[in-house]
Amino acid sequence: MGSMGGSRHLKRLAAPWFYPILRKEYKWVVKPSPGPHSLESSVPLLLFVRDMLGVARTAKEAIRIINEGVIKIDGVPRKSYKYPVGFMDVVEITSSGEIYRVVPYPTLYMRLHPIERSEAGIKPLRIENKTTVKGGHIQLNLYGGYNILIRVSDPRNPVEDVYSTMDSVVITIPPKSIQEHIRFGEGSLAIVIGGKNVGRVGRIVKIARGMGRHRTIVSLEDPSGHVFQTTADKVYIIGSEKPSISLPEEVFRR
Repeated sequence: MGSMGGSRHLKRLAAPWFYPILRKEYKWVVKPSPGPHSLESSVPLLLFVRDMLGVARTAKEAIRIINEGVIKIDGVPRKSYKYPVGFMDVVEITSSGEIYRVVPYPTLYMRLHPIERSEAGIKPLRIENKTTVKGGHIQLNLYGGYNILIRVSDPRNPVEDVYSTMDSVVITIPPKSIQEHIRFGEGSLAIVIGGKNVGRVGRIVKIARGMGRHRTIVSLEDPSGHVFQTTADKVYIIGSEKPSISLPEEVFRR
């Protein structure tokens, strides 16, 4: 009987374009394990430690560092070298005290942005879906595999349910509690997480609704006054008047 499911291996030539690797140096590359981010939007922790952080020269050294538990993702030590790391994840190296946030960045797709410890405890997450669970409570399914339960006092009149898909919530990590709710609408500040405009920051000036996120066109105005467009599935709300997190200064000068 043949094996079930997808392949556990990944060739370098077939790896996502943003992987920081030489395509023809070796045949194989580490494939991220199933987790909070998909293959197309994440980097395995081994490549993250060796090629992006630069704290190891070889895969063996990187695995040794990871096994020591000194790498924390969103405040939790991760010891699997295949663990997927993606956008908005907070990465801490406990041995050196360095803290980074993974943010979208033009041409590179993702970049490590150094942050202060005061910012390391929050994370903006887009609401991907919402469902009603037993008791009439509302469950928010967030970007990156997080779920938050909104308890309602009266299921027939859920006044606590003020959230919509594509909105963002700023949560604490850990524990998971909502600190701020940012709506998806005109005037909100957003960053693009895919396509040719990846990493660009702008204020939403118009939303042309279509059948689903892939056909909803969002027009944004960047800090320089240029208006550009992308589809709603690539828009990630990060603030109302100003960003809820710090970002590289370069993205505001484009």
